[in-house]
Amino acid sequence: GSAKAPTPAPPFRRVDITLGCSYLEEDVRGLLRAAGSAASEHPATLVLRGVSVRDDGNLDDVTEYRVPRENPGSSSPIVFQASAQSVSIPHAESLLHADCDGEEVTCEILPYSSRRAVEGPCRASWFMATLQLSSGISVALVLRGPDCGSRDEEEEEEHDATLHPKLRIPMSKEGTVLTTVEFQSSSRNTSLHVHLGSSVTLDCRFALAPSSSLSALEWRRQHQGSGRSLFRYQVGSTGPAAQPKVHVDVGKLLGSGDASLRLQGVSVADEGMYICLVSTSLHQAQHIIQLHVAEPPRVHVIPAEVTLERDVTTTLTCNIAGYYPLGVSVSWTQKTPEDDTETPLSNAHFSSHRQSQDGTYSITSFLSISSATARAPATYSCHVSHVALAEPISVSAHLKAPAQTGSKGLVGGFIATVIFIVVLFVVLRRGAAKPKSEQLLRASE
Repeated sequence: GSAKAPTPAPPFRRVDITLGCSYLEEDVRGLLRAAGSAASEHPATLVLRGVSVRDDGNLDDVTEYRVPRENPGSSSPIVFQASAQSVSIPHAESLLHADCDGEEVTCEILPYSSRRAVEGPCRASWFMATLQLSSGISVALVLRGPDCGSRDEEEEEEHDATLHPKLRIPMSKEGTVLTTVEFQSSSRNTSLHVHLGSSVTLDCRFALAPSSSLSALEWRRQHQGSGRSLFRYQVGSTGPAAQPKVHVDVGKLLGSGDASLRLQGVSVADEGMYICLVSTSLHQAQHIIQLHVAEPPRVHVIPAEVTLERDVTTTLTCNIAGYYPLGVSVSWTQKTPEDDTETPLSNAHFSSHRQSQDGTYSITSFLSISSATARAPATYSCHVSHVALAEPISVSAHLKAPAQTGSKGLVGGFIATVIFIVVLFVVLRRGAAKPKSEQLLRASE
């Protein structure tokens, strides 16, 4: 029969995405605000206008944003309308369907300035919007606001009616702040867990308006108070030197805005906070990805089988090795055929933690079993929990009962002993009677 035609890709449709945000009165100067810094919060709304999303048939309920009719006051939410015509919005479908998918979106808008951005007789107002989804997606948007103008105080008083009561910049007739997206960057992950020796890609991407161009890209790593640059590329330079562990595809960087870092052969020393810093001539945006190294433990119990002996204390050894990070939980249980459930044991003791050359840890747990209190047969299990394990590991040792001698065997042994004694008595008696008979024979002669 004829081959089926491929299913056509769903068409695209432009929609408005409305997000509840907080406006923070703080100048980030090209970077996100420092954690714990003081900032005055004000309710805000971010409306991404004309965002292109795939029409999968579930957009019938999506409506165009309607601006509230009441005039904004100093306590009213600040409405930022952002045109997304020249810069695509990353992860638009996730942002649009966040509520339906049960995801939480954290949105913060901050005033943004850089030295070059405020130069000139009529400077523009700039804002940075940071969006964080509970799934780990992060998006940074640099928004260009309306020109503030170069009015003197008298002119500004005359134009107070056109200025936003909170931001003191021109607003639309509806009382909103009209902006355009000039620069966006994004990452799929804010936290990653990887195993030792594996390779991982730290996602970082960006897009610029036609009026902007990439200036530089830098990847940095920070851990335990120290930091260093892993990769730096300056547009127009000869290119970065090749490195054995880290790689950024410069062709993709310049062609499609893919600034992702490929990390080969992950070791414990690679753990830390990775910062992707994308710069243009006017702006900077960064994304932080926390890389966690997690290696599951190997667990062995020796001996795997032991026989209970009278007046003997047996020690079971549970070796837990090759795990990272340090935290590990070890417990012992006992179960006999008469028990319905395992009984926890508390008489185990432990060695100190040991660290190997590759940075992983090991520990040993010892369980002493006394013949005076132990019941056999029984199963003794060592249970190990660790952050790198989806579920605990359990390894068991089997305690066998001592070999039992039956009553028939005892009787047979007793009879054999009696027969041996009788035979021995007869032989000895005959040996004693023989010399006496020889004496009587000589006397008769």
